Amino acid sequence: MADAHVTTPMADDSNPAAVVDETKLLEYAVQELPADAVKELITHEVCVRCIFRLFNIHEGIYALISPTTLYSVIKKPIEVEAVTTNSSQTSEVKSNICSICLGVMQFSYRDQRDVLVEKDHAADFATLVAESVKEKYDEIASFTLEVSLPTLITENESVILSYMKEKYASEVWFQEKFSFERIISVKDALKQSITHSLETLLGVKSSVSDFRIRLTYEHVDSTSAENRTGKNQCNKRIKSDNGFAKHTNETAQIMDLKKVGQPCHMTLTCSAAPVYIGGRYLKLSRNVSQTRWIIDDERKGEASVEELIGENILPMCKGEGYKFHAAGREDIDVRMLGSGRPFLIEIQNARHLPSEASVKEMEKKINNLESNLVRVKHLQILGSQGWSLMREGETEKQKQYAALVWISRSINDNDLEAVSSLKDLKVLQRTPIRVLHRRSPLDREKIIHWMKIEKIGGSSQYFLLHLCTQAGTYIKEFVHGDLGRTHPSIGSILGCRAEILQLDVTDVKMDILNE
Repeated sequence: MADAHVTTPMADDSNPAAVVDETKLLEYAVQELPADAVKELITHEVCVRCIFRLFNIHEGIYALISPTTLYSVIKKPIEVEAVTTNSSQTSEVKSNICSICLGVMQFSYRDQRDVLVEKDHAADFATLVAESVKEKYDEIASFTLEVSLPTLITENESVILSYMKEKYASEVWFQEKFSFERIISVKDALKQSITHSLETLLGVKSSVSDFRIRLTYEHVDSTSAENRTGKNQCNKRIKSDNGFAKHTNETAQIMDLKKVGQPCHMTLTCSAAPVYIGGRYLKLSRNVSQTRWIIDDERKGEASVEELIGENILPMCKGEGYKFHAAGREDIDVRMLGSGRPFLIEIQNARHLPSEASVKEMEKKINNLESNLVRVKHLQILGSQGWSLMREGETEKQKQYAALVWISRSINDNDLEAVSSLKDLKVLQRTPIRVLHRRSPLDREKIIHWMKIEKIGGSSQYFLLHLCTQAGTYIKEFVHGDLGRTHPSIGSILGCRAEILQLDVTDVKMDILNE
C-alpha cells in the first residue's frame, strides 16, 4: 500500500498528455496496494475513488480523472475478474452505485426534479455548482463549502472497515500502514475534490466566510443499521469441518452492508450573511405606524415606516426578505421630527451588494415618494455592529419631545419656573393602562433630564412642553399621570388636571448615525 503525497493540476480527458501524466502518478500511487484487499472491496461494490480514499491516497488525483481511466489504472497491478478489458463489463462496474459513498464520490446524484445527474470529473461537478451559485448571486467576496451526508455512508464505511480489520489484521501491510485515523472522510474528500475548481470558477477564495454553499445529500434507504432488513441475513450459516453449522465474524459483519441501487438526492442551497442598511427616518404623519399594525385582519393607519422603507430597499439588494429595527418607537399618532430616529433594515440572503452610490439613489427615491409620509437621511451600508449599537441606544440614550398640553386652569409664571427648575427628575412609571394588554405589569424608574414650557399666544390653558427624557419614558402618561400610575406627573407638579393633545419626537440623541 502506498501513501501518495503529490500535487497535480486538473486533469482533462480531452487533453491526452494531461491524462497520461495523471495516470502515471496514479499508477505509482497504487503499486503497493494489496491485490486481494482491492479485489475484495470491488466485489462489495466499493467505487475506485473510495478505494483510493480508504488507502489514504487522498490528494484528490482520483477525483480529476474519469472512472474508466481509474479502473484501467487499478486493474494493472492486480488480477480482478470483475475488471477486465471488456468494455461492457467495465461499463457495468462503472455504473454501480458505491456501497460506501452512495454516489457522492462518483459525482452521481438525483437533483430536485428527481433527474439523474452523472459527471465523470470533479471539475464538471464543480461547474454545475458554480453555475447554480452565479444564477442566484451577482457577486460574492468568498465562500465556505458545507457538505451534509446521510448517516448510511458512515454506517456502511464502518462495516467495510471492520470487515477489513477482521480479515486482514494479521497482514504485514495492514499492521504497518493501514490506519483508520488517517482515512479521509467522504465529506472532506468531496470538499478537497471540488474546492479548487470552485475558487477558479467563482473567482474568489474559500475561507471562513459569511457566504455558505451547502450541498445536502439524502438517501431514501438511509435507515439506521439496527433497523435494516438486510441484517436478518447475518444468520446465514456456513458448514464447519465437523459438519456443524457456524457463523463467521467476517460473514456477519459484511452482511450488515446496505447496498443501494440509486444515488443520493442532492440539494444545493446558498446563504449569505445579512446586509445592514441604516440611517434615520422622519415620520411626518400621525396616521402611520412604525411597523405593520394589523388587528383582526384590519390594518391600522395608512402605512408603516417599516414597509415604506423596507419595500423600497429590498429590490435593490435582491434579498429574500427584510427585518426592520429601530432605536425605540413612537406611537402611531406621534410624529418623528428633528434629526430623526436611527433605524436598520436587515436584508436577508441578499444576492446583490449595493454600492454607496446606489444607496444614495435609494434615499432620494424614498424621499420623493408621492405619499410624503416618511423621509430618510444619512442612509448607508453598515456592518453587523450597527445592530448591537441600535439595541444599546434604545435603553441608554436620550430623546427630546414637544407636546401640546392642556391644563384645567390658566398657566402662570410660577408654573413656568416650577417646571423649568426640575433637573434629572426621577419618575416612577407603572406599566400604562393602554399597553397592559401587551406589556408586563412592572414599575419602571425613568429620568426627565430637563423641561421647559413655551406659551401659546392667545391661550391661557394651552402650552407647548419641551422635554428631554431617558429612552423608554412614557411621555403621555408623564403628562396626565395615568390615574396615579405615573408619579410625579405634569398634573401633580402643577396641581391640576393635565391632558396631552399632540406629541412629536423632535430629537433622538445617539452616537451612531448622527449628523
